[in-house]
Amino acid sequence: MSHVITEKCLGEQYAACVDVCPVECIHPVDYQGKQFMAIDPDVCIDCGVCLPECPIGAIVGSVDEDPAYAKINKELTPQAKDNEAKNGKVPPRPPNDPPRRPENKLVK
Repeated sequence: MSHVITEKCLGEQYAACVDVCPVECIHPVDYQGKQFMAIDPDVCIDCGVCLPECPIGAIVGSVDEDPAYAKINKELTPQAKDNEAKNGKVPPRPPNDPPRRPENKLVK
């Protein structure tokens, strides 16, 4: 079972989840004309490192927590992977480098 990115991510531009994912299963994609991140359920290993990285709590731990967005993530995955190939990849960080936090938005 994979994690799921929910509607809370729609229109946001955080990408800390991408930076920490060890299997590179999170991809940027346009959804409903807005920025969105999608998790490839076939690649996600359910490790959970992305959950605390999302400053808006847009990632849930299982398909059962948001079945509608689980379906959307799966449907968007092929398109998201294509976008990543055209736009380039976020370079990996050294293992001891602390996670990056969004600097352009404040979460209260």
